[in-house]
Amino acid sequence: MKRFAVGLVPSALTVALAWPGSVVGQATFPVHPATQDPAVRVTMEQIARWERELSNWGRWGPDDQRGTLNLITPEKTREAAQLVRDGVTVTLSHFVSEEEAMDSGTFAPTDHWMTSVDPATGLPRFALDAISFSLHDGQLSHLDALCHYRTRERVDGEYLIFNGYRQSLDADGCKDLAIDRMGSGYVTRGVLVDLAHLRGVGWLEPSTPIFVSDLEEWERYAGVTVSPGDVLLVRTGRWAKREREGPWAYGQGGAGLHASVLPWLHARGVSLLVGDAVNDVQPSGVEGLNRPVHQLTQVTIGLPIVDNGYLEDVAREAAARRRWEFMVTWQIPRIVGGTAAPFNATATF
Repeated sequence: MKRFAVGLVPSALTVALAWPGSVVGQATFPVHPATQDPAVRVTMEQIARWERELSNWGRWGPDDQRGTLNLITPEKTREAAQLVRDGVTVTLSHFVSEEEAMDSGTFAPTDHWMTSVDPATGLPRFALDAISFSLHDGQLSHLDALCHYRTRERVDGEYLIFNGYRQSLDADGCKDLAIDRMGSGYVTRGVLVDLAHLRGVGWLEPSTPIFVSDLEEWERYAGVTVSPGDVLLVRTGRWAKREREGPWAYGQGGAGLHASVLPWLHARGVSLLVGDAVNDVQPSGVEGLNRPVHQLTQVTIGLPIVDNGYLEDVAREAAARRRWEFMVTWQIPRIVGGTAAPFNATATF
């Protein structure tokens, strides 16, 4: 595969992809007025500058396919293991269901069936089954591969992705920056940001933006400082709202990070970003780009992200201990060419 020279940065023209099968037209959510405050408002011109200033292209060499996961060093892993005091482990993952709802069965149907059935009786002969689902399903906690988003710049008909690779796609998936190229698994420190807890509410209201000031207010409250190699888990309460009120159009109106946090994520050296919705506040408040956090984390910074992380159990355990740092472990299924993988992660206190 031909490569671009080390240090080449993405084009200033970026795009949030419109994925076939995505659920649209469910609800209309207005742009939160706080995103238009001149102190935090982000324009496409600012996005273009950040594509140059925040670029990690070439930082870990011309052949790197792990991005900021490189910040999880052996020393960082050893430090994370020392956080385990109680031996209490909770999941950070939510799996798909066959529920017919606006936040399930997105991009492809979910199906579960027995694979050894007696044709005469229609009954299973053995306890053998199979399942089919979308890796980007609205109920699945999934880790996006770095090939998932792209610039609008093309070379020989192919879009550029992180580190100067080309987004070479075929029926087997991505050729570079696919999920199977991002390592087999990691252990590092997790830091939970639970602004719903801080505000004394069950969840943040739809379309609530999270700014750097919010993240740093949380650091002071929790007595933690996000540092290189950390997993940053941002709870908005999406799942708590769903449990209380039922499925809702979180993908169009979820609370989440505002684009103005991007330089902060880069400066702090976050290795993995986990949100309980789509990470970006929706609508983004950035005219011309509705998922700028997706775009610049994956394409410019090389920061992998997890959508739909399940953060209710870890929030409960952290609040009970008043300790919002813990060890996080996850394994990456080897889906060759995959654009994502189920996020098989746990937090241990």
